[in-house]
Amino acid sequence: MIRSSLLESGIQLVTEAMPGVRSASVGFWVGTGSRDEAPEQAGISHFLEHLLFKGTPTRSARSIAEDIDAVGGDMNAFTTREYTTFYVRALAEDLDLSLGVLCDILLDPALRAEEVDSERQVILEEVLMHLDEPADVVQERFSEAMFPNHPLGREVLGVPEVISSVTVPEIRAFFEQHYLPGNLVLAAAGDVDHDALGALVDRRFAGRPAGGPPRREPPGEELVTLDVTTRDSEQAHLVLGVRGPDRRSPQRFALACLNHSLGGGLSSRLFQKIREERGLAYSVVSDRAAYADCGTLAVSVGTAPERVEEVLGLVTAELDDLAARGVSDDELSLAKGHLRADMILSLEESGSRMSRIGASQLLHGEVLSVEELISRIDAVTLEEVAAVAGSLLGGPRVLAAVGPFDEKDLAGALA
Repeated sequence: MIRSSLLESGIQLVTEAMPGVRSASVGFWVGTGSRDEAPEQAGISHFLEHLLFKGTPTRSARSIAEDIDAVGGDMNAFTTREYTTFYVRALAEDLDLSLGVLCDILLDPALRAEEVDSERQVILEEVLMHLDEPADVVQERFSEAMFPNHPLGREVLGVPEVISSVTVPEIRAFFEQHYLPGNLVLAAAGDVDHDALGALVDRRFAGRPAGGPPRREPPGEELVTLDVTTRDSEQAHLVLGVRGPDRRSPQRFALACLNHSLGGGLSSRLFQKIREERGLAYSVVSDRAAYADCGTLAVSVGTAPERVEEVLGLVTAELDDLAARGVSDDELSLAKGHLRADMILSLEESGSRMSRIGASQLLHGEVLSVEELISRIDAVTLEEVAAVAGSLLGGPRVLAAVGPFDEKDLAGALA
């Protein structure tokens, strides 16, 4: 059973009790990510994600690791463009420990200068590793071309200049502005008691200013239709995509079906035509991203440089065909079957359920049941998929490419 409530502290609590399960997964979802940073703060959300596990005035990073390790728990965190998440999965009998650690680090992180400096080097290495990988670089360049001069276009990891120079007071100021109860969702799944969790968290956060979600500006309509990074590499990496609807759009279920038919599965058009029939790529996939006020639908592919023109021609032809005619009845049936099963299979342990309800509560303000989600997927019609395909795929497209070529080599790709 899923329950949600707004606690006295201002934190949104959502839980899912799972009868017969002996584990409990618990996580804080902070409604702040890289899009909420000013240019001079680029990367500070990700930096904070690293630093919070470095300890509090009463807990060292080592003691936190040892406490969680001693009970066989799994502890981690991640940063996205619109939120940051900290979670622990352990036995239900150790839920007090899991929640205690999470509350401590979100209430009073130490942010010791020497630990900030050591972690600064770790993050710089992470950024350099990312820049060494063309498949990562092309995704970054695509985002920047899709959302130029907007925080959604920046890489979540940040930029080396900011990471190298940001000070402890600046990091603490960002923490104190954003890590407030009114900007937090606490999600828990497994052998959990909703009311007991709420009472415990309210005691821990009593007296904290409530705060609230950050204010955001939507991106403008400007696009950079072609972005080429010249790099001497054995393979060319391409991302071709369009703007899409925001995460609350009623089109999102039809778009999910469209995405699966395009390149979201083994039976998809692009996988079959580019990999299976012609052997032009090892990996070709389409994916959608949805934010508070916009989204994207993009095709990513890696291929030999001499095959770029052929691959782009095939991708463009499928986009044009879908824009004109939508999907077939068989394609829609396959997409619905995959989406239903994929969702059910992904929810077989407490960590996955915690992630689903936490993200849903933070991003949508509600948690639909699995049955409700399946019902909405089943209700998608051919006409709805055709409408979303026509409105999105018929619009302007953005191409980002990394490989041994320059812009003039790809100038005709979007013609």
